Amino acid sequence: MTLTVDAIRECLEGAVPGNVATCAADGTPNVAYVSQVHYVDAEHVALSFQFFNKTRENVLANPRVTALVVHPETVARYRLALEYLRTETEGPLFERMKAKLAGIASHTGMAGVFRLRGSDLYRVLAIEKVPGPELPAQPRSRNPLAALRAAAQSIAAATDLDSVLEAALDCLGRSFGIAHAMVLMLDAARGRLYTVASRGYDASGVGSEIALGQGVIGVAARERTPIRISHFTSDQAYGRAVRESIALGEHAGMLGTEIPLPGLAQSASQLAVPIVAGGRSIGVLYVESPEDSRFGYDDEDALVALAGQLGTAIVLHQQAAEAGEEPARADAGKAAVAGPAAVVKHYAANDVVFVDDDYLIKGVAGAILWKLVRDYATGQRTEFTNRELRLDPALRLPDVSDNLEARLVLLARRLAERCEFLRIEKTGRGRFRLCVTRPLELVDVT
Repeated sequence: MTLTVDAIRECLEGAVPGNVATCAADGTPNVAYVSQVHYVDAEHVALSFQFFNKTRENVLANPRVTALVVHPETVARYRLALEYLRTETEGPLFERMKAKLAGIASHTGMAGVFRLRGSDLYRVLAIEKVPGPELPAQPRSRNPLAALRAAAQSIAAATDLDSVLEAALDCLGRSFGIAHAMVLMLDAARGRLYTVASRGYDASGVGSEIALGQGVIGVAARERTPIRISHFTSDQAYGRAVRESIALGEHAGMLGTEIPLPGLAQSASQLAVPIVAGGRSIGVLYVESPEDSRFGYDDEDALVALAGQLGTAIVLHQQAAEAGEEPARADAGKAAVAGPAAVVKHYAANDVVFVDDDYLIKGVAGAILWKLVRDYATGQRTEFTNRELRLDPALRLPDVSDNLEARLVLLARRLAERCEFLRIEKTGRGRFRLCVTRPLELVDVT
């Protein structure tokens, strides 16, 4: 049977360094260790280019290379005949290898030495299994295909965006055995991602943000490629980055608007998968674990497929909410309004909203909340539609691709966590109700 790279992917995790044999133009051989023999597809691998050494010199002079890789559990060995094609110094392949190398470097205490200069792409000409003793392979604790099937069925049965997110995160825990996960949506206009749902953390972190290109999450979104790290890394470029502070302007420069990004203090394994729909990046599915090497290639494949299903569902529910409105459910009657007035303060420069001097939300979601409470204060209005929000020029909403429905989910979850007297509930497709149980005092800071 002819072997393909797919059949030996476990050997390419980097847990056991590979050997690479090259030959100089005059026929002199050279053998050296290489940090990564990286899986690209069934016919290609990439080697990490870190130093201007003899191996590099030989490859440029003679493109034929032999690599020896070892299975990390069974110690089975495979010899690969390779042909050098090119070196990539940016883009998805380079970023995936750079992230993995950061994990290997931190794990081995070589963070100051392991710096990726480029990703050398090779065509695999042949794979030969090397005879020798082997250990028995350990059975997998879970079948990722069965887990993916269960997750796909749950997402397909969801009736709105909120339940889509709940279904995806529930299945990650129940079917995949992944305890720590979050979904972030992309705010393309601001170049940032915001957390819309999470599981397994002390605080949900809903509303926390991270810049596009920052950490494994930001790089996965920017490059639209999965980023996976199997060991704890102190590399600031690929660790679970906490977003930087953002000044609010002259009226609120000293007011804190930090919502901590949820995450493990010692995250040993990380996998960030872009959520892509229609060729457009719309967010990131991120999972992590305190265990080394928790996520392998099979997990990556399954979560890429899950993220694709999630992206399709997000777009479909967004379009459904925008395209038409169901009749509103009967109003059960307005809740009694009692107690001291809650001060809702809005900073127009950034649409930042504070409630009783505590930061609540900002940006698009902040602008939406301010419209809702103003309409309530001036006319006791409580019923709203997605469509009217989209058409309201005062909100300065981005185009339809920016996912208004996700903003409403974010706002509803943030209110549920921070304001027991303010609540948003869906009353039909494209419709929702603002529920208020305390008097409101509105302050607009312009």
